[in-house]
Amino acid sequence: MRLRVLSADDVRRSLPMADAVRAMKDAFRQFSAGQADVPLRSRVEVTDAGGVALFMPAYLRGSRDLAVKAVSVFPRNAKRQLPTIHALVIVFDSQTGAPAALLEGATLTALRTGAASGAATDILANRSARVVSIFGSGVQARTQLEAVCAVRAVERVWIYSLDEPGARAMADQALKLMPGVDIRLAKSPAQAAGEADLICTATTSTTPVFPDHAVRPGTHVNAIGAYTPEMQEVDPDTVARSRLFVDSRVAALAEAGDLIQPIRQGRITEDWIQAELGEVISGERPGRTTPEEITLFKSVGLAVQDAVAAGAILRRAEELGLGQVIVL
Repeated sequence: MRLRVLSADDVRRSLPMADAVRAMKDAFRQFSAGQADVPLRSRVEVTDAGGVALFMPAYLRGSRDLAVKAVSVFPRNAKRQLPTIHALVIVFDSQTGAPAALLEGATLTALRTGAASGAATDILANRSARVVSIFGSGVQARTQLEAVCAVRAVERVWIYSLDEPGARAMADQALKLMPGVDIRLAKSPAQAAGEADLICTATTSTTPVFPDHAVRPGTHVNAIGAYTPEMQEVDPDTVARSRLFVDSRVAALAEAGDLIQPIRQGRITEDWIQAELGEVISGERPGRTTPEEITLFKSVGLAVQDAVAAGAILRRAEELGLGQVIVL
């Protein structure tokens, strides 16, 4: 058995962000078209360490991508100077079932999560959007910024994070990667939200990270950080006045605190979800209908994203000769 092992650098080299955005569009389209076999992810709570382990298998019949991701999310790691997220992805040959590759999964996770917001931004945001505000300063926040800049001609970036050194480091990195773009640190959540055409949230917050009153008509919001019923990044008032789109109805209603809590409060119903993003991509459902409306994409992350991204990475890595091939 031959297994190709791909490092974080191999993953990045094999899937540039523009290609990742296209891959996510295909993943969401296949998912919403019923071409994917993907159960809700399995969770193992590691309560004494304040972490969770997630196991996410998927098979897509259209692209024949078959993979499983094992990921751990341990927020306390930040105090240990360790990554919050660790992950591995195993890719299988869908014709024989043989393991084909082992990928470093934290980089893949950040890449595909950012690319999902890039896909949603490209489909839902106003074409004239030029100012983006990012809430958070970790790896996920940085790929959010990279992705929206891949689909819109961003001129100004606002960064707001409770981790001030992290925000400064992110700003410094953005200045190097995006010369000519105006990078600023916001003094408050209201300032960041009020200046934005595009808002991306990538935090583990349990309370809204920006006030509803600051969000202007026409804004597009990507909310990707709250992945449990207890977490919440978006104010229920903002949810209630937005056109709401999700990656998966079933997963969002089971896991997304940004939706579950407003539903429990009676602010919205399950029918507030306008469509899955894949339905908009395929043309089955409409996306944005006016320049003035607020659009909100809520993602909790799907295994189809990992499978499609991993398949694309493996194919490109084989072309480039990347990684280490081992015989088991």
